[in-house]
Amino acid sequence: MKKNKEEYSYHLPVLLQESIEGLNIKPDGVYVDLTYGGGGHSQKILEGLNENGKLFAFDQDLDAQNNVLADNRLCFIKQNFKHIQRFLKLYKVLEVDGILADLGVSSHQFDTPQRGFSIRYDGPLDMRMDNTGPTTAQSIVNHYTEQELADVFYNYGEINYARKLASAIKQQRSVAKIRTINDLKSLVTPLIYGNKQKGLAQIFQALRIEVNAELDALKLMLPQTAQVLKPQGRLVVISYHSLEDRLAKNYIKSGTLSGIPDKDLYGRFSKPLKAVNKKVIRPSEHEIELNPRARSARMRIAEKS
Repeated sequence: MKKNKEEYSYHLPVLLQESIEGLNIKPDGVYVDLTYGGGGHSQKILEGLNENGKLFAFDQDLDAQNNVLADNRLCFIKQNFKHIQRFLKLYKVLEVDGILADLGVSSHQFDTPQRGFSIRYDGPLDMRMDNTGPTTAQSIVNHYTEQELADVFYNYGEINYARKLASAIKQQRSVAKIRTINDLKSLVTPLIYGNKQKGLAQIFQALRIEVNAELDALKLMLPQTAQVLKPQGRLVVISYHSLEDRLAKNYIKSGTLSGIPDKDLYGRFSKPLKAVNKKVIRPSEHEIELNPRARSARMRIAEKS
């Protein structure tokens, strides 16, 4: 049954039909949803499985755990997806038929002010995807050195005026702690070059990536996917900014995160995956109209050789 926007109250899944088609689901197959969130993608995967099929779903967010579907074919694992191989082995699963990773922040996380992800609300500067994690955006802006802050904004937000931001934050926190979203917004907005909303989004993205070590987790996860996929097994990755997409693209294209292929002792290139689609897949105008957050989504599909 097709769901409308209102029925996905926790998270509106992006590129839902395209990602399911990309997985090329076998009814009795074993699949992994690395970012369970509201369960939209997981539910669609389960619809394609028979009673012998199995789905393992990862999510580090406690809120996602409270949203798990009641289905004996589904095994929920409250862990970061960087542990995919380790936890599949605990369930005696060495190979799977498909892996889906819908990266980024869920609608629920964005729409919950106390989680601190969105520039639309005031709330604490939190931004933790794992609610129990030790590092928050507040601790970063108040305790990182000026150089460390500049590096975060430049490397993860691709912000050219990162040093100026870091200097202003250091100066402000010497007077009073920066505790809330509005505290940070009122400080940095006058410093943003060009479009203010885009600039704020880049600043928040940079802090969120640092809080959750998102790129580090992705770098650990991607090589494991090739190890656990069966031959002809599929990997589907949906990313929302160029830093994520570049890593996915490089790994699918070359088998390395750098994009430079490795050679074996005989000079042959080692490429465990091959791209199914030459061009990146983007949401339709209709989907973007229903869900504006899908606008930046880019999907890549690969198959194990």
